[in-house]
Amino acid sequence: MTGPLGCPCDGRFLEIAWTYDTPPEGETPFPFLEGRYRREVSGCRACGHLVLDPGVDLDELYGGGYVDATYGDRMRATFERIIGLPAQSSDNAGRVRRVTEFCAPYLSPGRAPRALDIGSGLCVFGWALARGGWDVLALDPDERAAEHAREVAGVAAVHADFMASDDLGCHDLVSLNKVLEHVPDPLAMLSRTRHFLAPAGLVYIEVPDGEAARVEGPGREEFFIEHLHAFSAASLAMLIERAGLATLQIDRLREPSGKFTLVAFCRTP
Repeated sequence: MTGPLGCPCDGRFLEIAWTYDTPPEGETPFPFLEGRYRREVSGCRACGHLVLDPGVDLDELYGGGYVDATYGDRMRATFERIIGLPAQSSDNAGRVRRVTEFCAPYLSPGRAPRALDIGSGLCVFGWALARGGWDVLALDPDERAAEHAREVAGVAAVHADFMASDDLGCHDLVSLNKVLEHVPDPLAMLSRTRHFLAPAGLVYIEVPDGEAARVEGPGREEFFIEHLHAFSAASLAMLIERAGLATLQIDRLREPSGKFTLVAFCRTP
């Protein structure tokens, strides 16, 4: 990846796959885009990665208006609704079970395992890990999300840019749960996780499975404007390798919410 909005093949085989002139049904409406909505999706012929150009400056898309449009004043209500879902209907319940079971053999007995949850958002994942005995630090670039993590989810949190943060400690798990698709350079972010891993630490990744979602067409939520990337199993494996990490497992899921998702565990070689 040599620059923003690239793929693991350095963008050498990207070609326009489809375009949007109007928002697909169900996409969060962003008032500042009214009258100037146009964006392109490019696919890599080699690795199957999809690059989704939002058609606007990323600072404009991910400024304070993003959280306002996505949650408004409903952060607590949305958090409480999600944690109240029955396990069979909850993406997060499956995520927590998957992570705790996979991590168990790598954890040291006699102390609480430590987790860094990057881009914690509503902090439903961090909340559930903490309830399971983990020492969780949530990180989010939006101050309201960090405050929500502390005051509503009861999880220690920092308001920070992960790419500019140094004093985050050393962790048994670094989580990038539905995060890499939101950044222009996923390689740089994934590479940086190595600095915060304990010797046997793991990185957990969830990203949209664009390869599977593409079969159902461009109206899928995996391709909504807030996503800059949608992955294939091959492009995710290539990304992990280029980040200097070793893949332990990659799985393809259809979550209870209906999302097509790729999940991966990796670690330093």
